[in-house]
Amino acid sequence: MIVVSGTLQFDPAQQEATIAATAALVAATLEEPGCHTYGFWPSSTEPGLFRVFEEWESEEAMGAHFSTPHMAEFMGAAGELGISATDIQRYDVSAKSKLM
Repeated sequence: MIVVSGTLQFDPAQQEATIAATAALVAATLEEPGCHTYGFWPSSTEPGLFRVFEEWESEEAMGAHFSTPHMAEFMGAAGELGISATDIQRYDVSAKSKLM
């Protein structure tokens, strides 16, 4: 399993537009084969900061995601949304178990 986690910083003045753009991306991505979890969440304390968290079944599934029309649409909109920073990490996970 591949886990992706991190943050993206958008223009705070574009907060509502960013929420709409990420909602559309999330809805479409969750329908992709091999996507177990995918989400963007706005920070409750820092306007414009969004947390991203993803779980992918395989390298192939995650790679296919990057060539989807909804990902291309989001990437095209990212400039208009004033994306200014990213800090996203990839983790290759050998096992997952319930903690609570």
